[in-house]
Amino acid sequence: MRKSDLIDRIAEQTGIPKVDILVVVEAFIKEVKLSLKQGTTVYLRGFGSFLTKRRAAKIGRNIKKNIAIDIPAHTIPAFKPSKEFLAEIKDAPASQEVAVDD
Repeated sequence: MRKSDLIDRIAEQTGIPKVDILVVVEAFIKEVKLSLKQGTTVYLRGFGSFLTKRRAAKIGRNIKKNIAIDIPAHTIPAFKPSKEFLAEIKDAPASQEVAVDD
């Protein structure tokens, strides 16, 4: 599912114009990114947490040139689902495509 599909489905369910939903979704994404940049975790009760993880420096390998390269320590974004969310998904089929009517 893409962002446009998500916006379409929310618009169908709520009756809110798509343009208003787009503004809200974009604002949500922007605020999550801003919070993570500042080192703040975003908690959504019943859904999960957006957080950052620190990766240590390590030595990698460029397989095309067969040389070792240094990979510096860095921070990456991560998502940790809540227990409730995991319980809901656990009973779902392994690979389920959601069909969106066009």
